[in-house]
Amino acid sequence: METSSCNISPDNDYSNPIRVSRKTKPDTTVVKTGGVEIGGAEVIIIAGPCAVESHEQLSVTAHAVKSGGARMLRGGAFKPRSSPYTFQGLGEEGLKMLRQASLETGLPVVTEVMDTRQVALVGEYADILQVGSRNMQNYPLLKEVGTQKKPVLLKRGMMATIEEFLLAAEYILNQGNENVILCERGIRTFEPSTRNTLDLSAVPMLKHLTNLPVIVDPSHGTGLRWMVPVMAKAAVAAGADGLIMEVHYKPEEALCDGHQSLALNEFETMMADLRKVAAAVGREIRLP
Repeated sequence: METSSCNISPDNDYSNPIRVSRKTKPDTTVVKTGGVEIGGAEVIIIAGPCAVESHEQLSVTAHAVKSGGARMLRGGAFKPRSSPYTFQGLGEEGLKMLRQASLETGLPVVTEVMDTRQVALVGEYADILQVGSRNMQNYPLLKEVGTQKKPVLLKRGMMATIEEFLLAAEYILNQGNENVILCERGIRTFEPSTRNTLDLSAVPMLKHLTNLPVIVDPSHGTGLRWMVPVMAKAAVAAGADGLIMEVHYKPEEALCDGHQSLALNEFETMMADLRKVAAAVGREIRLP
């Protein structure tokens, strides 16, 4: 039986430990930015709209998620879409809106970078650079964000194994950037009832194999608004260091992924439940 040369397995003897391995660094890496620490005792909530659409949409949503207990703001200025005819984001104008919302609320910003040519620009506005699922194996992009000082949130590819996911992270660390956050966002399987199959078993596996913090995206993991709170609670119970989720002040009018975006009142209700789950497993989610 052929085996992988990478030897990323809970049962392997790491004779040549790779950078992401707990054999190399036993203690979990704590990624710090804007006064927020990901990988510590606190479960960090990153929330906001899928795409930045307008000043009003972003400002109202940003203030609401902060009031609910979110510690970081997410929002897409550049949007990778399956169809070229759908909304692609506002580009630099969206980045400017994100920075303004950050100044208003004090929430650090997480936003996606899609291309090596965008890295410097996005880095001017974002506190964390997100590499999305479609770009998990875009090796030139991984190398480029690896040369930056900004932390990187790396999402698992929609058909990637755990091994491939960790090796993608290795590309970033090899360039000198050790501030990498892994994000489980669901994988594509034969099951059509949800947008993806949210692999929560990846959370304890990744935390067993790697020293990097691990967060979960229940919005893309399910594609269904009503499932997001349930899977968010399950992710915290499984040991996730944080959650990244989509929240919109008018989900029914969203230009992107409104069907999986929580309304403001739904986010507030979910946060109260999440605090109970976090406390039950020895973690905390701070009150606003």
